[in-house]
Amino acid sequence: MGVGTNLKRLRSKTKFSQQDIADKLNIDRVTYANWESEMSDIKSQYIPKLAEIFEVELKELFENDQKIQVTNNIENKDKTGAGGVGVQKGKVIINMIITDENSLSKVKEELDKYLDKD
Repeated sequence: MGVGTNLKRLRSKTKFSQQDIADKLNIDRVTYANWESEMSDIKSQYIPKLAEIFEVELKELFENDQKIQVTNNIENKDKTGAGGVGVQKGKVIINMIITDENSLSKVKEELDKYLDKD
């Protein structure tokens, strides 16, 4: 998860629009939108103000605290990612990278329920 994803997540929690954030920073909305989509880098002068707007510590703008990442890979249906969990269902592999025991247990429970339906 990159900075842009974090900005979008934080903004959605606050219910601010991209325009609201851009106005608070005195920048164009497109500039802010490009940060969220990671089309351009954030100038360092705006980072402290973003943390202030979202009421978070600076490090929270950059943290990757995602515990589960799920991707569908139809093209490459015979492989799973190293270190991940692959489940083949028809022609789709669901590839997961799980970084903690608690999340692993929850995913396992859900997969067991799903696989028991067949």
